[in-house]
Amino acid sequence: MEWFEALILGIIQGLTEYLPVSSSGHLAIGANLFGLSGEENLTFTVAVHVATVLSTVVILWKDIVWLFKDLFKFQWNEGTKYIINILISMIPIAIVGFFFKDKVEAVFGSGLLVVGICLLVTATLLAFSYFAKPRQREKISPWHAFVIGIAQSIAVLPGLSRSGSTIATGLLLGNKKERLAQFSFLMVIPPILGEALLDVKDMAEVGVETAMAGLSVTALVVGFLAAFIFGCLACKWMISIVKKGKLIWFAVYCAVVGAATIVLSAVL
Repeated sequence: MEWFEALILGIIQGLTEYLPVSSSGHLAIGANLFGLSGEENLTFTVAVHVATVLSTVVILWKDIVWLFKDLFKFQWNEGTKYIINILISMIPIAIVGFFFKDKVEAVFGSGLLVVGICLLVTATLLAFSYFAKPRQREKISPWHAFVIGIAQSIAVLPGLSRSGSTIATGLLLGNKKERLAQFSFLMVIPPILGEALLDVKDMAEVGVETAMAGLSVTALVVGFLAAFIFGCLACKWMISIVKKGKLIWFAVYCAVVGAATIVLSAVL
């Protein structure tokens, strides 16, 4: 992987992790166009995913500090309830990660057709959430946190946006826009870190030299920094977009890219 390829893929990851257009789908498209595969692609993917987690921590650090302060008061307060909801939302993705990891990885290697179809599903979900007008709820309940967690677990498929699926599901359930972006980005931190740890385990099994084959330190650093910087920008931007309710434009984008990807899968 050349440094400019790492730069492009890092920017794609940073932007698409938070914007509801599917980071996994765009990385799959980019890796396919650049001819990247195997351990080289796995190592890079782990690096840029960790970078985007760090960008979440940087942008939402006040909320994270608030949660930990409330947690260590050892009282049943708003912060503790919020953390409980995050833990509940992790149950579905934990089940998928522990019991269906191999099947999910097989889907990732099945080509661009799946990516294109899932992007169309993302577009449909975003469109439904834009036009639906359910009764508004003040707080995210434990049951809603679990349902949003189910949406996150399904979004492991390449082309299904994690942020798009969780935010759109929350909107369809009637949760307020102001709270959803924050909850969506905070709930994703533990699963991404858990996924990265599992990938690091896989890398350790094949050995560092094999995992870094074809991937220079320069390319890895460039990709990491690009994902972090653009992740910070996209995280702030997405919070503003959700509050304004402008997700319909991303539905149009996903529909166009999804259709183009399906055509591309037939050509390549």
